[in-house]
Amino acid sequence: MIFIFSEMKKTDGLVKNAIGKLVPTEVNGKPVVPYMGVGKYRPQGRKYAQLISTCADYPSDGNKLIPSLKEALIKSGLKDGMTISTHHHFRNGDLIAVQIFDIAAEMGIKDLVWYPSASFECHSPLIKYLEDGTIHHIEGSMNGSLGRFTSKGLMKGVGVLRSHGGRYQAVQDGDVHIDIAVIASPTADPFGNANGVDGPAACGLIGFALADSEYADKVIVVTDNLIPFPCIPWQIQGNNVDYVVQVEQVGIPEKIVSGTTEVTKSPDRLLLAEMTAKFCDQAGIIRDGFSFQAGAGGTALSIGIYFADILRDRGMKARFARGGSNKYLVNMLDEGLLEFILDGQTFDLDGVKSMRENPNHVNTSPFTSYNYHGKGNFAQLVDITILGATEVDLNFNANVVTHSDGVLLHGIGGWQNCLFSKCTILPIPLFRDRIPVIRDEVTTICGPGELIDVIVTERGIAINPLRKDLIEKLKNSDLPIKTIRELKDEAEKICGVPAKIEFEDEIVAIVKWVDGTVIDCVRKIKQK
Repeated sequence: MIFIFSEMKKTDGLVKNAIGKLVPTEVNGKPVVPYMGVGKYRPQGRKYAQLISTCADYPSDGNKLIPSLKEALIKSGLKDGMTISTHHHFRNGDLIAVQIFDIAAEMGIKDLVWYPSASFECHSPLIKYLEDGTIHHIEGSMNGSLGRFTSKGLMKGVGVLRSHGGRYQAVQDGDVHIDIAVIASPTADPFGNANGVDGPAACGLIGFALADSEYADKVIVVTDNLIPFPCIPWQIQGNNVDYVVQVEQVGIPEKIVSGTTEVTKSPDRLLLAEMTAKFCDQAGIIRDGFSFQAGAGGTALSIGIYFADILRDRGMKARFARGGSNKYLVNMLDEGLLEFILDGQTFDLDGVKSMRENPNHVNTSPFTSYNYHGKGNFAQLVDITILGATEVDLNFNANVVTHSDGVLLHGIGGWQNCLFSKCTILPIPLFRDRIPVIRDEVTTICGPGELIDVIVTERGIAINPLRKDLIEKLKNSDLPIKTIRELKDEAEKICGVPAKIEFEDEIVAIVKWVDGTVIDCVRKIKQK
């Protein structure tokens, strides 16, 4: 299925969704469903499926090696209007995605849709292909330079932002049809079995490419560490792979490690971490056999260390932690303070080594962890989730894709999916660069306030009024419990009331909710 983009308005027709946002009913020529509320949308029909293949069309010796990526793309039928997918396990060290579109541009291919699981600054060379029409639009995170380019209204189509689970859901449900998936893998065999735990560019796991391997019309595995069959363990199964390409290098190891993977030294951030851990303890959430998820930022890592100290002092252990894994989670696993790491993304080489060697460090995928159109998912089983946000409003709605200046700079990642945990806590500074983080309304709604339970700032903690149980448990706490309006007023006394950003009517990107409906839009920033 190939979609050819004609000259049309980027969006056509706006309606108010269940959270009060005006959103389109059509984007890039395809119908979209406005957000209906948490748990309100019920999908119809059956899961999407590939065309049936036959072994008669594949080498009987199992050798699917093709001499070059260009030849593999040609054999896959690369043509105008196709959707090309990549994954982001190499983060800022990815060397393959740009090569794909270099080849496409050289061949004169136009109007491609890029469907990455995330983008990084290493992908900024793709801006020239957005400008010349090789790429029509991106359906994935638009970070850094790509986000600024999109916010200026320079992309020919409308960007589509999804969570990690939303990406799997979109492919599974047939909302996105991948014509060619290119899976860069640290290790693979000639049959196409592949994993991320071995090889010079080992990144831990490659679960974000699972949907691509299962549903794309054509699947290409690219590796710099080709080993004889069988590649064990296989995180990608060769039975789903059409072609294998061996290259000199798939990823730069020192750039695979990304994000802040060291404990913060900032006194304010350390205070946030301490207050968050104390809140969890006083709320009775930290107990023998509890579970948690925290990101790889410096504040989240510090919170994890506080959790470890509490467990150690009381002779308890956590049942499991959802990763992003890092050396601090690995230390907890090795010390016996944690029974399992259920890893969705490996953030450092300690995590890679642990996954390779420890059977209790388990690789997962967006299907098992996050897919909202599955029969349950892991996110709902987590007792505490610690997340960040760029903004929060008085209704506890939160934003992670734009800042208060309206510029699109971040992807959603697994953030939306994690909101379904039993207690979601956002430790955030009260202001950044003299701009209050708590607003009357967030610039872009990524998550509805009914799923966000607690806001922790260095000057106080706000509990969502919906969580009467938490309010009752903390009523005699020595922690600075305040209303979210009190926090907002305090920030504005220090920083002043921020000026409103002016936007044009043009929609440059839409934000999908976990069920595939449209929760909000990102509009073009009005040029001064």
